[in-house]
Amino acid sequence: MYRYLEKRLAARLREYLQTRHPGVSLPAVVIEQPPKVELGDFAIPMFPFAKPLRSAPMKIAEAIRSGVGAIEGIAGMHVAPPGYLNVKIDRAWLAAALASDAKPPGDVPQGKILVEHSSINPNKAAHIGHLRNAILGDTFVRLLRQSGREVDVQNYIDNTGVQVADVVVGFVHLEKKSQAEIAALAAQPRFDYYCWDLYARASQWYAEDKQNLQTRSAVLHAIEQGGNETAAIADLISTAVLRRHLETMDRLDIEYDFLPRESEILHLHFWDAAFTKLKEAGVLLFETDGKNKGCWVMRRAGTARAAGAEFAEDGAENAEKNKASAKPPVEDGDKDSIRVVEPIEGVDIRTAGRISEDDQKVIVRSNGTVGYVGKDIAYHMWKFGLLGRDFGYRRFYRYPNEHDCWISSTDGEKDHPRFGDVAEIYNVIDARQSEAQSTVIEALRELGHNEAADHYTHFSYEMVALTPRCAAELGYELSEEDKARSYIEVSGRKGFGVKADDLLDRLIASAKTEVDSRHPEIADVERLAIATQIAIGALRYFMLKYTKQSVIAFDFKDALSFEGETGPYAQYAVVRASSIFRKAGIDLESYATEIARNLASADVGKYLAESDEIWELWLACSKTSYVIDQCISTAEPAYLAKHVFQLAQLFNTFYHHYPILSEADENKKIFLLATVSVVRRELIRSLGEMGITVPPVM
Repeated sequence: MYRYLEKRLAARLREYLQTRHPGVSLPAVVIEQPPKVELGDFAIPMFPFAKPLRSAPMKIAEAIRSGVGAIEGIAGMHVAPPGYLNVKIDRAWLAAALASDAKPPGDVPQGKILVEHSSINPNKAAHIGHLRNAILGDTFVRLLRQSGREVDVQNYIDNTGVQVADVVVGFVHLEKKSQAEIAALAAQPRFDYYCWDLYARASQWYAEDKQNLQTRSAVLHAIEQGGNETAAIADLISTAVLRRHLETMDRLDIEYDFLPRESEILHLHFWDAAFTKLKEAGVLLFETDGKNKGCWVMRRAGTARAAGAEFAEDGAENAEKNKASAKPPVEDGDKDSIRVVEPIEGVDIRTAGRISEDDQKVIVRSNGTVGYVGKDIAYHMWKFGLLGRDFGYRRFYRYPNEHDCWISSTDGEKDHPRFGDVAEIYNVIDARQSEAQSTVIEALRELGHNEAADHYTHFSYEMVALTPRCAAELGYELSEEDKARSYIEVSGRKGFGVKADDLLDRLIASAKTEVDSRHPEIADVERLAIATQIAIGALRYFMLKYTKQSVIAFDFKDALSFEGETGPYAQYAVVRASSIFRKAGIDLESYATEIARNLASADVGKYLAESDEIWELWLACSKTSYVIDQCISTAEPAYLAKHVFQLAQLFNTFYHHYPILSEADENKKIFLLATVSVVRRELIRSLGEMGITVPPVM
């Protein structure tokens, strides 16, 4: 309701000023929050209006105060120097709306949103860094759906990349295992752990002799080509590891709708279709000189066109010329390798005068293979429905709630959900991929798809590291220099890091120790369920409370603390609120649906007027939808974590200041119970958007 009231206030003030000053171009009405609730609930600066209205800010504020008239939900306005209009909300009105859980009307934009997150290489176990990606993405999906948007959740699977090739090298060339032996291992629990160690060993093998990298190149090429034993082994490994990733994420209640795989992008010739469009539009240029000789390149995002770059603007006119003969493929019969097209007859496509060498981004290498960014361009053209091709689809994984996760295929099932052709995209990918993401956006713009580019958001975030204490607890040997650092970076290639399942297991075990000591009377299976809720709440909150651009130094003790800005602290506030009703013998769920009726007999306005402290708690409760809007508009879920912490803090202060069940005034007791119920509801709702549930006891 807070957000609804804010919008209505801004619209009314603008309408009033426009009516009094017709024809004047007015700035937007900016509404701020005063530093203290006693000053008001909204503060509106008049300074932006001074110049267009040719009047002093104080005079403008006074004119609005005296002339705007009554506004439902607003109790009053007063002018404050040097030029603010401070506005007070009608406390009883807002409390009544909150008690009835009123949902004000809102405009929901049309079009489906695609959120891609996790995108873990299917070559080894998921680690702590992947958890930050997945938790950020899943929370953003929840927020979008809460706001009424239709969302598809996708998890891109790079099953033909270097990382998968390295594990194949490990199995075939280091361990000399057959396909049947690998299949037997893949059927074992936590096969992804085996691959974790093998991946590190393969990386070590390359470091011992650089010639060993030739083996990787040969394996990678065979995987991309497909139709051979090496490709079959890669598919076996990546599929088994992918299934383990889904099981790991399912522990955190993280689900996906579709798993597009890079193998289908290659085998269904997505890149071929995109390559043709990029050449015809002059986005890609063939390099004949310098370090990138023989490559197809495009201008790096953020760099200016060099003199003579008009050729790139005339790509459509040269569409026929781009059909020049191709060089032979890298290997006979390799239908999926990228053919290198020769220079266009009569057109000088040398680097000079078009793209300087430093400003070039290689899309197709001189050996004919397409780089990651090239395949990503094709993939994102499909996302926006711009490619003219589609995947085949088949069911891959069914969640306990009967939701099906689909995977790409070269053929697939006839009846399937519709994926792709979306209105907006959010890619949850770490900050190190910023250049690649910008290049994809630039390619869309150069192809003329500006609207698509405008609705493509790189949901960027920083890495997760470990505190030295956490690294030591995990058994890693640290030097004195390491111990003095604020955080220790992890490395999958070195095998240094925290596997996601290990982290979850350890958090659950730690939480269960605490629950066992506090509630020995509860059955063990129930204590485990409670400990799991606490552990997952601790992990998800810890990953969300930092802004995306902050490096996280993970620490077990900090995450599981029942005090401070943690998940357990917020969960405990809900448990405490619930205990009040249990002690009073009041059914929680029934009361929660009847808050407004129960509150009718209490003088709400009187009690809220008497206490700014209680009003501040109600006001905070009213801001849940406002905070959700803020999270979506800024792509920053940390605001919701801050909101939850503030609510929990305010409630705990209220709990200690007001002996609710011993309150002698029956009407006030009803009011206080209603306050508890509203806070509990908003905490549960906000935690739910973060993927956090609340146990019955703590």
